[in-house]
Amino acid sequence: MTVPFEFWLHHAIFYALLFLIHYVCGLLVIHRNFKVNYTRKINHFAFFFLPPLLSLAIEYTYSPATFFIDLICVFIFLTFFIEPLRNKVRVLSIMFCSFDRPEDRPFTLTWLYTQFIASYLVLIPLLVYFESREMLPLVMIIIIANGVGDGLAEPVGIKFGKKKYTTYALFTQQRYVRSYIGSACVLISTVIAILAFHQFFNATQLVVALLVMPILITLAEAFSPHTWDSPLIYASGGVSLIGIFHYL
Repeated sequence: MTVPFEFWLHHAIFYALLFLIHYVCGLLVIHRNFKVNYTRKINHFAFFFLPPLLSLAIEYTYSPATFFIDLICVFIFLTFFIEPLRNKVRVLSIMFCSFDRPEDRPFTLTWLYTQFIASYLVLIPLLVYFESREMLPLVMIIIIANGVGDGLAEPVGIKFGKKKYTTYALFTQQRYVRSYIGSACVLISTVIAILAFHQFFNATQLVVALLVMPILITLAEAFSPHTWDSPLIYASGGVSLIGIFHYL
């Protein structure tokens, strides 16, 4: 299948902006002592929300080919930041500073790579399932829960979170801190996302979704390994949606 020119233009602009945002955020960390926890989330929001914003101006037809290229582009983007490259290219080193939390070292890229792989392994069957039932927009509920809820959880928790709890991480025995108010961001974002797509539910389904999904997704975020929230948020949200539409 031919990939349209609009797709390449869209992605060229997206990754140019993404590189620029990472670079500016890296400079803020290095020269203005910005917390990496904040700049990392700026990157997070850029990654999630620049594509739909750009799509308002540059539309293209989604297909298995464009999805597969999307996946490849993500991993190429991450590969720019491997140690041999960033040690040779100052610009890449600055960009890396925008998301390299000191507490994540030396696993910063390892956790990002594995999280993206796990997220796509969860998302792909969900996309296939909901598209086959002409309910693909419902996937946006879990994407919003992750993109907005998890995106706000860390900066809100750092700024306002007084009550904390700990979670584990892959490949290390170190414990990491999360906040209850941060997790509340995930719950509230999920509720708002469900209400935004209420037209896809009947009355019973909507009530059950509002009662079940925010709690399940919040628990998934709370108990997921450090930096590994996304695949568990997608899995818990996707499975609960399938259950709601299958049984109600």
